[in-house]
Amino acid sequence: MVAKLEEVPLGKRVLDCVGELGNVWLVGGAVRDLILGRSPLEVDLLVEGQLDEVLALLGGSQQRFDRFDTATVELEEGTVDIAASRSETYPHPGALPVVAPAAVSEDILRRDFTINAVAVNLDQPTFVAHPDALADLSEGIVRVLHDQSFADDPTRVWRCARYAVRLGFQVDQHTAELAAAAGPGMTSGERFGHELRLSLRETDPTQIFTLVQSLNPAALIEGFEPRPSGLSSALDLLPQDASRELTTLAACCAGVEMSLLTRWLDYMQFSADERDLVAAASRWVTGEPLRAADRRSQIGRAARGAPIEAVALAGGANARLWIEELRFVKLEIDGDDLIATGVARGPLIGSALEHTLDLTLDGEVRGRQEQIDAALTHVEQAVQGQ
Repeated sequence: MVAKLEEVPLGKRVLDCVGELGNVWLVGGAVRDLILGRSPLEVDLLVEGQLDEVLALLGGSQQRFDRFDTATVELEEGTVDIAASRSETYPHPGALPVVAPAAVSEDILRRDFTINAVAVNLDQPTFVAHPDALADLSEGIVRVLHDQSFADDPTRVWRCARYAVRLGFQVDQHTAELAAAAGPGMTSGERFGHELRLSLRETDPTQIFTLVQSLNPAALIEGFEPRPSGLSSALDLLPQDASRELTTLAACCAGVEMSLLTRWLDYMQFSADERDLVAAASRWVTGEPLRAADRRSQIGRAARGAPIEAVALAGGANARLWIEELRFVKLEIDGDDLIATGVARGPLIGSALEHTLDLTLDGEVRGRQEQIDAALTHVEQAVQGQ
């Protein structure tokens, strides 16, 4: 496993820096992935003793969390999470743990699932694992370590689904029964929101949502649709400058009552901009006028100002035309150009520019001078009609 870790840029950097210390272990998901022949998505280190020497050798940008004796190191090759070997106890369900120093063999028993309760020393040929870890990895089973696992940390329901879908594993029957009985406890919305975001970044979030709903329906908000229709075609339309994650979330939330949706997103600690985008895109308000449009200017009026994610979710040929072409059409003039010709400041300028943009989209005017002429004609007609 250590030899395989050398082939990963982040793993090589870690081995070059701290691989000979003797008290540093690769632990959790990276070990699991190496056993499965997969390239690790993360590198978590376990340190017997103090973190200071390891942090000094790794360098990079560092953030320490003294309460839990952990640290995060940002390197050019990626992120390394580091923790001192410890035990954990939970004062009450969903609480943050109280930690104490412990041996590696005890530390792995605080892990979430057997398949992650694995550790390999970076210097010595030493491997430590939960008794069921290798069998569960071989058989493709996600299994919690003990009956209080979901009570201690309800966010593990989300991780259970995420690992099962990502690895193509099955959830152990007893684990599924424990997940079904799990409540939120005292866990913060921010921690649930973090798990939701991680799920949205996976290859197929909708599979994860479907499994979460199967494991514990209460984990999802009322009206949430794990596998919304039309999502795949919307993601195919989505340009690179848009958010696949928020598009997916908006599609899943189309059936959620608006006030409930905004409160839930606030609880999950989404930013105001993210909340507003999901809320707007989930309502499909752009869809009907966009699909009904038969002129390029009508497409522009329907889509202009809407999040690009909402346009993609509306779908159809008009949505594609807007995303791939029409949204990039801009006027060569602005309000100052009209004022320079003697037009008074006021709302008529905005109306004239919008009308001229419509004509430009429809191909009826081209170039700066024709746009000025069209805008001035609109102003003149508007004044005469007053």
